[in-house]
Amino acid sequence: MPTDPTHQKRALRAELRERRRNLTSTERAAASEGFTEQLIQLVGSLGATSVSAYLSSSDEPDTRPFLHWALANDIRALLPISRVDGLLDWTLADEETEEEVDAFGMPSLAGEVLSPMAINDVGLIIVPAAAVDGRGTRMGWGRGYFDKTLGSMEKCPPVYAVVFDSELLADVPRERHDQPVDGAVTPTRTVRFAPVRRG
Repeated sequence: MPTDPTHQKRALRAELRERRRNLTSTERAAASEGFTEQLIQLVGSLGATSVSAYLSSSDEPDTRPFLHWALANDIRALLPISRVDGLLDWTLADEETEEEVDAFGMPSLAGEVLSPMAINDVGLIIVPAAAVDGRGTRMGWGRGYFDKTLGSMEKCPPVYAVVFDSELLADVPRERHDQPVDGAVTPTRTVRFAPVRRG
């Protein structure tokens, strides 16, 4: 594999995306149950009453059952809306608002748009990832939205990436702009990493 982190990431993302697409519907259903259970336990352990999460695409771990649980249990959930300037706006999750597809083909809610600052009030940030390693290095899918968001926060709550068990790797290529995470949630466990520094 090439030594340039950008090329390493590109190759690794392609491999991981292919692996996800090869999961059977039975494997996906079992993983969805596991993710939901682990996320619920994480919220409880942190005592979070407000979280930021995301609506999963077809290739991603399914976050919708967790979001349904959050709404049913009065957990305030913010969901991202991609902006063309590389920042994220937010909207509140609710059962009534219809889903739409944003400018980058990602699912989002057509609700009231809140500014990028809205995330400053949450007690837990749940982010997508392609892979995570034991140092808390997170590799996203290449657009950099969450790296910019996390890097701009003055006081950041715990950040957990959601990945399949096979995506917890020994080492993930890292670039200067990559923001670390505090832990990873898989279908079978929640892993906490050593304290991280952002910025």
